Amino acid sequence: MGRHEAARRVRFGRKGSRRGFIRRLGRAGAFDRWIPRIGRVAEAVAWLGGLGVPVNNAGLGMRTVHPRFLETPFPFWQVVPGDFRWVMDVNVTGCLFVARAVVPHFLAAGRGKIVNVGINRETMVRPGFVPYGPSRAASEALSRIVADDLRPYGITVNVLLPGGATRTGMIPVDLPEALRARLLDPAVMGPPIRFLCSPVSDGVTGARIVATPFAHWPAGPGWPGPGWLVIGWGGGSYGPITGMKMKRGP
Repeated sequence: MGRHEAARRVRFGRKGSRRGFIRRLGRAGAFDRWIPRIGRVAEAVAWLGGLGVPVNNAGLGMRTVHPRFLETPFPFWQVVPGDFRWVMDVNVTGCLFVARAVVPHFLAAGRGKIVNVGINRETMVRPGFVPYGPSRAASEALSRIVADDLRPYGITVNVLLPGGATRTGMIPVDLPEALRARLLDPAVMGPPIRFLCSPVSDGVTGARIVATPFAHWPAGPGWPGPGWLVIGWGGGSYGPITGMKMKRGP
């Protein structure tokens, strides 16, 4: 068995796929049954010979709850409790369990990196976006705490967001082409992900990085990029490599 096949089986099961995995998570009670698979990180480490950078990118959006959410408002009192739990389980609890699974390996190595994918803060509080908005607000708050908890151990945690609506499976399939053309290409996440996985980002932790302006950032140690903020709602910009807050300009 090849390394890529081994990794796929650890993530999704012997006959699974990412799409099928996420679809199964969107069923009542499914998440509880898949929790043991998240704990198979040790098997992946053994097969692959080490652990790189886990990127928590799996997620369920408003389409899971209300397929036509962009056309008709969906007030919170109409959200089915089971749907609320599914989205929170995948988007929040999933981040927690993945972090719990990988941290022991990082502690043994004395270093490690975790990247959690986030969204714009406007989307977190947008009317009609329960439970997706609150789930992403919760995952960002979780990321801030995890970053602070792991800082003394040389393990970094950062949040990366595209910077706008993106062409993913969360977008309705019947979205007019004129609107679809305005969506961001998911590839915008590539360069900042590579940066966060590279030695250049060593020491960067607790940062909230927007992907869209990343191409205009002159990469180099000690220079935070444009639009970098501290994870959460601290109100400060992200400072050079140390993760300290910088005062805003006049």
